[in-house]
Amino acid sequence: MKELLRHLLCCMLLTAACAAQTTATSSSKQKVLWQKLEASINDIDQHLDGVMGVAIEDLATGDQFFLHEDEVFAQASSIKITVLANPYVQAQQGKLKLTDLYTVQASDLVPDSDIMNGLTPSVTRVTLRDLATMMIAVSDNAATNVLIDRVGMANVNAMLDSLGLTHTRLRRKMMDLEAAKQGRENISTPREMMALLEAIYRGKLLNKESTGDFFKVLSTNKDSWIPRDLPADLKIANKPGSLEAVRNDSGIVSVEGRPYVIRVMTAFLRNERDGEEAISKVSLAAWRMFDRLARATEYGRVVSPGNGAR
Repeated sequence: MKELLRHLLCCMLLTAACAAQTTATSSSKQKVLWQKLEASINDIDQHLDGVMGVAIEDLATGDQFFLHEDEVFAQASSIKITVLANPYVQAQQGKLKLTDLYTVQASDLVPDSDIMNGLTPSVTRVTLRDLATMMIAVSDNAATNVLIDRVGMANVNAMLDSLGLTHTRLRRKMMDLEAAKQGRENISTPREMMALLEAIYRGKLLNKESTGDFFKVLSTNKDSWIPRDLPADLKIANKPGSLEAVRNDSGIVSVEGRPYVIRVMTAFLRNERDGEEAISKVSLAAWRMFDRLARATEYGRVVSPGNGAR
């Protein structure tokens, strides 16, 4: 009996050792892919006449890539991600309802407000969720400012503090050029914007229902640089931003079985189109790696639909 138990124990230890060896081998090959992604992004960075920061996280494993991740960048419209999150937080706290109605006012209207500028002041009524959708889908600045007034700038920043995101700050409303001249820019870092999206994705900020609706709204914007060269049917929840010499984009790319957060920020751009192109190149390089990881076996064999094993 003792001999049998000893034999069984040896078999179990051998099986565990083999499994550990297989995992280590698989991890080592995946590490090579991450190293190649790093080389690709570094090459993009070297050829960009400007400054670029990148943060990428594999939401399946927690693996991360960083480049200038703690540098503070102007956010432009990407800061609207923080504004979008706060009404959901306050709705959970019972402070408001996303179905609360707001009557559009002539005083709300500012440049780059494609939807709000077409509505009838003092007549048209929209819900807070409608305003949020306008803010993300077409980056409507008037809708954003109404939401900021409704939830309170201090409450947005308190929400960020609760997550430990002390370098991410909403400091002015949209199109407030005087505030911008005074240095009150809306700011964040690649690491912190990645952390915000990761926290929401994992349910650390919102309940399941609110998390789902948050990402549904954030998925409405497709005219941007992260999705530009990726498959059209790929679910991507992101928000770009642009200012003079600044281009940013931040979101979650839902590769099946291998979703990831990606945040690319650029500044001091000599040519803004080059910044847009750099974001798209980083995004494509990241997707190519995660797509392979999602479809491959632990040995790196990818079996696409319609292909038989040989």
